[in-house]
Amino acid sequence: MSVIDSALSQVKLLHPYTPGKPVEELERELGISNAIKLASNENPLGCSDLAKQAINTALENIELYPDANAFYLKQKLADKLGVEENQITIGNGSNDVLDLLARTFLDNHAEAIFSEYAFLVYPLVVQACGAKARVAGALALDTSQPYGHDLKAMLALINDKTRLIFIANPNNPTGTWLNRSELKDFIDQVPGHIAVVIDEAYFEYVDEEDYADALQWLSEHENLVVTRTFSKIYGLAGLRLGYAISSAEISDLLNRIRQPFNANTLALAAATASLEDNDFVEASRDNNQAGLQQLAKYFDARGIEAIPSVANFLTVRFGKQCDEIYQGLLQQGIILRPLANYNLPEFLRVTIGTPQQQAVLMERLDKLL
Repeated sequence: MSVIDSALSQVKLLHPYTPGKPVEELERELGISNAIKLASNENPLGCSDLAKQAINTALENIELYPDANAFYLKQKLADKLGVEENQITIGNGSNDVLDLLARTFLDNHAEAIFSEYAFLVYPLVVQACGAKARVAGALALDTSQPYGHDLKAMLALINDKTRLIFIANPNNPTGTWLNRSELKDFIDQVPGHIAVVIDEAYFEYVDEEDYADALQWLSEHENLVVTRTFSKIYGLAGLRLGYAISSAEISDLLNRIRQPFNANTLALAAATASLEDNDFVEASRDNNQAGLQQLAKYFDARGIEAIPSVANFLTVRFGKQCDEIYQGLLQQGIILRPLANYNLPEFLRVTIGTPQQQAVLMERLDKLL
Protein backbone atom coordinates (compact mmCIF):
# COMPACT_ATOMS: atom_id res chain seq x y z
CA MET A 1 0.00 0.00 0.00
CA SER A 2 1.36 3.41 -0.99
CA VAL A 3 0.69 6.86 0.40
CA ILE A 4 -1.48 7.52 -2.67
CA ASP A 5 -3.77 4.69 -1.57
CA SER A 6 -4.26 6.55 1.70
CA ALA A 7 -5.66 9.63 -0.01
CA LEU A 8 -9.39 10.28 0.33
CA SER A 9 -11.41 8.52 -2.35
CA GLN A 10 -13.33 11.68 -3.30
CA VAL A 11 -10.05 13.52 -3.90
CA LYS A 12 -8.67 10.79 -6.17
CA LEU A 13 -11.81 11.06 -8.30
CA LEU A 14 -11.53 14.83 -8.76
CA HIS A 15 -10.75 16.34 -12.16
CA PRO A 16 -8.82 19.60 -11.63
CA TYR A 17 -10.30 22.86 -12.87
CA THR A 18 -9.03 23.73 -16.35
CA PRO A 19 -8.38 27.48 -16.76
CA GLY A 20 -8.27 29.39 -20.03
CA LYS A 21 -5.06 29.07 -22.02
CA PRO A 22 -2.53 31.73 -20.92
CA VAL A 23 -1.38 34.29 -23.47
CA GLU A 24 2.28 33.59 -22.64
CA GLU A 25 1.84 29.88 -23.36
CA LEU A 26 0.33 30.47 -26.80
CA GLU A 27 3.00 33.02 -27.72
CA ARG A 28 5.74 30.55 -26.72
CA GLU A 29 4.16 27.76 -28.72
CA LEU A 30 3.70 29.80 -31.91
CA GLY A 31 6.64 32.16 -31.56
CA ILE A 32 4.33 35.16 -31.85
CA SER A 33 3.56 38.29 -29.85
CA ASN A 34 0.43 40.38 -29.22
CA ALA A 35 -1.88 37.39 -28.84
CA ILE A 36 -5.43 38.24 -27.79
CA LYS A 37 -7.03 36.35 -24.91
CA LEU A 38 -10.82 36.36 -24.86
CA ALA A 39 -11.19 33.21 -22.80
CA SER A 40 -11.34 33.94 -19.07
CA ASN A 41 -13.83 36.82 -18.68
CA GLU A 42 -11.13 39.27 -17.64
CA ASN A 43 -11.60 43.03 -17.95
CA PRO A 44 -10.00 44.19 -21.24
CA LEU A 45 -9.58 47.71 -19.80
CA GLY A 46 -7.25 46.41 -17.08
CA CYS A 47 -7.79 47.84 -13.61
CA SER A 48 -8.27 51.24 -12.03
CA ASP A 49 -5.33 53.64 -11.88
CA LEU A 50 -6.24 54.13 -8.22
CA ALA A 51 -5.62 50.41 -7.70
CA LYS A 52 -2.20 50.66 -9.33
CA GLN A 53 -1.27 53.61 -7.15
CA ALA A 54 -2.39 51.73 -4.05
CA ILE A 55 -0.28 48.73 -5.04
CA ASN A 56 2.82 50.91 -5.40
CA THR A 57 2.24 52.41 -1.97
CA ALA A 58 1.62 49.00 -0.39
CA LEU A 59 4.92 47.69 -1.78
CA GLU A 60 6.74 49.83 0.77
CA ASN A 61 5.59 47.44 3.53
CA ILE A 62 5.62 44.19 1.60
CA GLU A 63 7.86 42.51 4.20
CA LEU A 64 4.97 42.65 6.70
CA TYR A 65 2.09 40.19 6.92
CA PRO A 66 -1.19 41.51 5.51
CA ASP A 67 -4.08 42.59 7.71
CA ALA A 68 -5.69 39.23 8.45
CA ASN A 69 -9.03 40.89 9.20
CA ALA A 70 -9.03 43.15 6.11
CA PHE A 71 -10.24 46.04 8.28
CA TYR A 72 -10.18 48.87 5.72
CA LEU A 73 -11.58 46.79 2.87
CA LYS A 74 -14.43 45.48 5.02
CA GLN A 75 -15.14 48.99 6.25
CA LYS A 76 -15.40 50.33 2.70
CA LEU A 77 -17.43 47.34 1.46
CA ALA A 78 -19.84 47.59 4.38
CA ASP A 79 -20.41 51.28 3.67
CA LYS A 80 -20.90 50.68 -0.06
CA LEU A 81 -23.22 47.68 0.30
CA GLY A 82 -25.20 48.82 3.33
CA VAL A 83 -24.23 45.88 5.53
CA GLU A 84 -22.24 45.40 8.74
CA GLU A 85 -18.54 44.60 8.66
CA ASN A 86 -19.11 41.34 10.54
CA GLN A 87 -21.28 40.12 7.66
CA ILE A 88 -18.34 40.07 5.25
CA THR A 89 -15.94 37.18 4.68
CA ILE A 90 -12.83 37.83 2.56
CA GLY A 91 -11.46 35.14 0.25
CA ASN A 92 -8.55 34.49 -2.07
CA GLY A 93 -10.89 35.08 -4.99
CA SER A 94 -14.57 34.14 -4.74
CA ASN A 95 -13.52 30.54 -5.49
CA ASP A 96 -11.95 30.47 -2.04
CA VAL A 97 -15.21 31.61 -0.47
CA LEU A 98 -17.16 28.92 -2.36
CA ASP A 99 -14.75 26.34 -0.96
CA LEU A 100 -15.19 27.75 2.55
CA LEU A 101 -18.94 27.41 2.20
CA ALA A 102 -18.69 23.81 1.06
CA ARG A 103 -16.35 22.90 3.92
CA THR A 104 -18.63 24.62 6.41
CA PHE A 105 -21.87 22.89 5.41
CA LEU A 106 -20.97 19.63 3.64
CA ASP A 107 -19.64 16.21 4.59
CA ASN A 108 -20.08 12.70 3.24
CA HIS A 109 -23.62 12.51 4.62
CA ALA A 110 -24.79 15.73 2.93
CA GLU A 111 -25.98 16.77 -0.52
CA ALA A 112 -25.64 19.95 -2.54
CA ILE A 113 -27.70 21.17 -5.50
CA PHE A 114 -26.61 23.14 -8.55
CA SER A 115 -27.62 23.47 -12.19
CA GLU A 116 -26.45 21.34 -15.09
CA TYR A 117 -24.49 24.07 -16.90
CA ALA A 118 -23.12 25.99 -13.93
CA PHE A 119 -19.68 27.08 -12.75
CA LEU A 120 -17.29 24.13 -12.61
CA VAL A 121 -16.05 25.03 -9.14
CA TYR A 122 -19.37 23.93 -7.62
CA PRO A 123 -18.95 20.21 -8.38
CA LEU A 124 -15.27 20.40 -7.42
CA VAL A 125 -15.85 21.78 -3.91
CA VAL A 126 -18.81 19.47 -3.32
CA GLN A 127 -16.87 16.35 -4.28
CA ALA A 128 -13.81 17.43 -2.31
CA CYS A 129 -15.98 17.37 0.82
CA GLY A 130 -17.26 13.88 0.04
CA ALA A 131 -20.80 15.18 -0.39
CA LYS A 132 -23.24 14.10 -3.08
CA ALA A 133 -23.97 16.49 -5.95
CA ARG A 134 -27.58 16.69 -7.10
CA VAL A 135 -27.57 18.27 -10.55
CA ALA A 136 -30.76 19.88 -11.84
CA GLY A 137 -31.44 19.77 -15.55
CA ALA A 138 -31.13 23.18 -17.20
CA LEU A 139 -33.72 25.02 -19.24
CA ALA A 140 -33.99 23.99 -22.89
CA LEU A 141 -31.97 25.70 -25.61
CA ASP A 142 -35.12 27.12 -27.20
CA THR A 143 -36.29 28.98 -24.06
CA SER A 144 -35.79 32.66 -23.23
CA GLN A 145 -32.86 31.71 -20.95
CA PRO A 146 -31.15 28.91 -22.93
CA TYR A 147 -29.38 26.38 -20.69
CA GLY A 148 -30.07 28.62 -17.69
CA HIS A 149 -31.23 27.61 -14.20
CA ASP A 150 -34.50 25.69 -13.96
CA LEU A 151 -35.53 26.69 -10.44
CA LYS A 152 -38.47 24.27 -10.36
CA ALA A 153 -36.12 21.40 -11.14
CA MET A 154 -33.77 22.56 -8.39
CA LEU A 155 -36.57 22.75 -5.82
CA ALA A 156 -37.64 19.22 -6.75
CA LEU A 157 -34.19 17.89 -5.75
CA ILE A 158 -34.36 19.15 -2.16
CA ASN A 159 -34.52 16.39 0.43
CA ASP A 160 -33.59 15.83 4.06
CA LYS A 161 -29.88 15.54 3.15
CA THR A 162 -29.68 18.86 1.29
CA ARG A 163 -27.41 21.36 3.02
CA LEU A 164 -26.24 23.73 0.26
CA ILE A 165 -27.56 25.18 -3.01
CA PHE A 166 -25.40 27.09 -5.52
CA ILE A 167 -26.99 29.53 -7.97
CA ALA A 168 -24.92 31.75 -10.26
CA ASN A 169 -26.74 34.92 -11.32
CA PRO A 170 -25.72 35.71 -14.03
CA ASN A 171 -24.64 32.17 -14.80
CA ASN A 172 -21.24 31.13 -16.08
CA PRO A 173 -20.79 29.80 -18.80
CA THR A 174 -24.19 30.68 -20.31
CA GLY A 175 -24.57 34.35 -19.36
CA THR A 176 -28.23 33.73 -18.52
CA TRP A 177 -29.91 35.38 -15.54
CA LEU A 178 -32.81 35.14 -13.09
CA ASN A 179 -35.22 38.00 -12.49
CA ARG A 180 -36.16 39.38 -9.10
CA SER A 181 -39.51 37.68 -8.58
CA GLU A 182 -38.50 34.17 -9.67
CA LEU A 183 -35.34 34.17 -7.57
CA LYS A 184 -37.13 35.57 -4.50
CA ASP A 185 -39.89 32.98 -4.86
CA PHE A 186 -37.26 30.24 -4.99
CA ILE A 187 -35.44 31.44 -1.88
CA ASP A 188 -38.74 31.73 -0.01
CA GLN A 189 -39.44 28.03 -0.69
CA VAL A 190 -36.06 26.68 0.45
CA PRO A 191 -36.11 25.37 4.04
CA GLY A 192 -34.23 27.64 6.44
CA HIS A 193 -31.61 25.03 7.41
CA ILE A 194 -30.26 24.90 3.83
CA ALA A 195 -27.63 27.49 2.84
CA VAL A 196 -28.52 29.21 -0.43
CA VAL A 197 -25.48 30.71 -2.18
CA ILE A 198 -26.15 33.33 -4.86
CA ASP A 199 -22.93 33.72 -6.84
CA GLU A 200 -22.91 37.27 -8.25
CA ALA A 201 -19.42 37.35 -9.77
CA TYR A 202 -20.73 39.32 -12.77
CA PHE A 203 -23.14 41.49 -10.78
CA GLU A 204 -21.63 44.85 -11.77
CA TYR A 205 -21.98 44.14 -15.50
CA VAL A 206 -25.73 43.55 -15.47
CA ASP A 207 -27.93 46.28 -16.95
CA GLU A 208 -31.39 44.73 -16.60
CA GLU A 209 -34.13 46.57 -14.70
CA ASP A 210 -35.59 43.36 -13.24
CA TYR A 211 -32.27 41.79 -12.24
CA ALA A 212 -32.18 40.66 -8.61
CA ASP A 213 -29.66 42.10 -6.17
CA ALA A 214 -29.83 39.29 -3.62
CA LEU A 215 -28.33 41.47 -0.87
CA GLN A 216 -31.75 43.05 -0.35
CA TRP A 217 -33.07 39.77 1.12
CA LEU A 218 -30.32 39.09 3.68
CA SER A 219 -32.30 40.51 6.58
CA GLU A 220 -35.24 38.15 6.04
CA HIS A 221 -33.30 35.00 5.09
CA GLU A 222 -30.55 34.05 7.53
CA ASN A 223 -29.63 31.08 5.29
CA LEU A 224 -28.76 33.35 2.33
CA VAL A 225 -25.16 34.00 1.23
CA VAL A 226 -24.10 36.29 -1.63
CA THR A 227 -20.63 36.00 -3.19
CA ARG A 228 -18.88 38.61 -5.34
CA THR A 229 -15.40 39.22 -6.70
CA PHE A 230 -12.84 41.85 -7.66
CA SER A 231 -11.62 39.65 -10.54
CA LYS A 232 -14.18 40.73 -13.13
CA ILE A 233 -15.25 44.35 -13.55
CA TYR A 234 -12.55 45.62 -11.15
CA GLY A 235 -9.84 43.88 -13.20
CA LEU A 236 -7.91 42.36 -10.27
CA ALA A 237 -8.01 38.70 -11.33
CA GLY A 238 -4.25 38.35 -10.90
CA LEU A 239 -4.43 39.43 -7.26
CA ARG A 240 -7.24 37.00 -6.28
CA LEU A 241 -9.75 38.68 -4.01
CA GLY A 242 -13.42 37.88 -3.50
CA TYR A 243 -15.89 38.04 -0.66
CA ALA A 244 -19.14 36.74 0.77
CA ILE A 245 -21.93 38.71 2.42
CA SER A 246 -24.15 36.79 4.81
CA SER A 247 -25.55 36.88 8.31
CA ALA A 248 -22.96 37.62 10.98
CA GLU A 249 -23.45 34.07 12.26
CA ILE A 250 -22.59 32.43 8.92
CA SER A 251 -19.65 34.79 8.48
CA ASP A 252 -18.36 33.76 11.89
CA LEU A 253 -18.47 30.10 10.85
CA LEU A 254 -16.65 30.78 7.59
CA ASN A 255 -13.94 32.73 9.37
CA ARG A 256 -13.30 29.81 11.73
CA ILE A 257 -11.98 27.71 8.84
CA ARG A 258 -10.66 30.52 6.64
CA GLN A 259 -6.89 30.32 6.29
CA PRO A 260 -5.01 33.16 8.04
CA PHE A 261 -3.70 35.84 5.65
CA ASN A 262 -5.71 34.42 2.72
CA ALA A 263 -5.75 37.87 1.09
CA ASN A 264 -2.39 39.46 0.38
CA THR A 265 -1.37 43.04 1.06
CA LEU A 266 -1.41 44.17 -2.58
CA ALA A 267 -4.84 42.65 -3.19
CA LEU A 268 -6.32 44.34 -0.12
CA ALA A 269 -4.87 47.72 -1.06
CA ALA A 270 -5.94 47.49 -4.71
CA ALA A 271 -9.46 46.30 -3.90
CA THR A 272 -10.01 49.03 -1.32
CA ALA A 273 -8.87 51.71 -3.77
CA SER A 274 -10.93 50.23 -6.63
CA LEU A 275 -14.14 50.83 -4.71
CA GLU A 276 -13.46 54.57 -5.01
CA ASP A 277 -13.22 54.58 -8.80
CA ASN A 278 -16.80 54.70 -10.07
CA ASP A 279 -15.66 56.18 -13.38
CA PHE A 280 -13.59 53.07 -14.14
CA VAL A 281 -16.53 50.79 -13.35
CA GLU A 282 -18.82 52.84 -15.59
CA ALA A 283 -16.30 52.79 -18.43
CA SER A 284 -15.94 49.02 -18.07
CA ARG A 285 -19.71 48.57 -18.09
CA ASP A 286 -20.11 50.81 -21.15
CA ASN A 287 -17.39 48.93 -23.04
CA ASN A 288 -19.07 45.66 -22.14
CA GLN A 289 -22.55 46.70 -23.28
CA ALA A 290 -21.20 47.96 -26.60
CA GLY A 291 -19.14 44.81 -27.06
CA LEU A 292 -22.06 42.49 -26.31
CA GLN A 293 -24.21 44.29 -28.86
CA GLN A 294 -21.42 44.27 -31.47
CA LEU A 295 -20.76 40.53 -31.15
CA ALA A 296 -24.45 39.59 -30.96
CA LYS A 297 -25.09 41.53 -34.16
CA TYR A 298 -22.08 39.93 -35.85
CA PHE A 299 -23.11 36.36 -35.05
CA ASP A 300 -26.77 37.00 -35.84
CA ALA A 301 -25.85 38.33 -39.29
CA ARG A 302 -24.02 35.07 -40.03
CA GLY A 303 -26.76 32.81 -38.72
CA ILE A 304 -24.62 31.64 -35.79
CA GLU A 305 -26.51 30.99 -32.56
CA ALA A 306 -25.37 32.86 -29.44
CA ILE A 307 -26.94 32.55 -26.00
CA PRO A 308 -28.24 35.98 -24.88
CA SER A 309 -25.95 37.21 -22.10
CA VAL A 310 -25.95 39.94 -19.44
CA ALA A 311 -22.40 39.14 -18.27
CA ASN A 312 -19.06 40.04 -19.90
CA PHE A 313 -19.02 37.12 -22.32
CA LEU A 314 -21.07 35.51 -25.05
CA THR A 315 -21.43 31.74 -25.47
CA VAL A 316 -21.65 30.83 -29.13
CA ARG A 317 -22.71 27.61 -30.87
CA PHE A 318 -20.39 26.61 -33.74
CA GLY A 319 -21.68 23.04 -33.98
CA LYS A 320 -19.42 20.36 -35.40
CA GLN A 321 -16.94 23.03 -36.53
CA CYS A 322 -16.33 24.11 -32.93
CA ASP A 323 -12.91 22.54 -32.38
CA GLU A 324 -11.78 23.53 -35.87
CA ILE A 325 -12.75 27.15 -35.19
CA TYR A 326 -11.05 27.12 -31.79
CA GLN A 327 -7.80 25.67 -33.16
CA GLY A 328 -7.89 27.94 -36.20
CA LEU A 329 -8.18 31.04 -34.05
CA LEU A 330 -5.37 29.80 -31.81
CA GLN A 331 -3.10 29.60 -34.84
CA GLN A 332 -3.98 33.23 -35.54
CA GLY A 333 -3.19 34.30 -31.98
CA ILE A 334 -6.71 34.49 -30.53
CA ILE A 335 -7.73 32.46 -27.48
CA LEU A 336 -11.40 31.63 -26.85
CA ARG A 337 -12.76 29.20 -24.27
CA PRO A 338 -13.91 25.73 -25.40
CA LEU A 339 -16.76 24.39 -23.27
CA ALA A 340 -16.48 20.63 -23.70
CA ASN A 341 -15.68 20.33 -19.98
CA TYR A 342 -19.07 21.93 -19.32
CA ASN A 343 -20.70 19.27 -21.54
CA LEU A 344 -21.21 21.93 -24.21
CA PRO A 345 -18.84 20.60 -26.91
CA GLU A 346 -20.44 22.62 -29.72
CA PHE A 347 -19.96 25.97 -27.96
CA LEU A 348 -17.14 28.48 -27.47
CA ARG A 349 -17.27 31.22 -24.85
CA VAL A 350 -16.09 34.64 -26.04
CA THR A 351 -15.05 37.24 -23.46
CA ILE A 352 -16.00 40.80 -24.41
CA GLY A 353 -12.84 42.66 -25.42
CA THR A 354 -11.97 46.17 -26.50
CA PRO A 355 -13.39 47.39 -29.84
CA GLN A 356 -9.96 46.81 -31.39
CA GLN A 357 -9.71 43.24 -30.06
CA GLN A 358 -13.19 42.42 -31.27
CA ALA A 359 -12.47 43.85 -34.71
CA VAL A 360 -9.47 41.51 -35.01
CA LEU A 361 -11.55 38.57 -33.78
CA MET A 362 -14.33 39.19 -36.29
CA GLU A 363 -11.92 39.67 -39.19
CA ARG A 364 -10.03 36.43 -38.45
CA LEU A 365 -13.19 34.50 -37.68
CA ASP A 366 -14.66 35.52 -41.03
CA LYS A 367 -11.66 33.98 -42.75
CA LEU A 368 -12.24 30.68 -40.95
CA LEU A 369 -15.98 30.69 -41.56
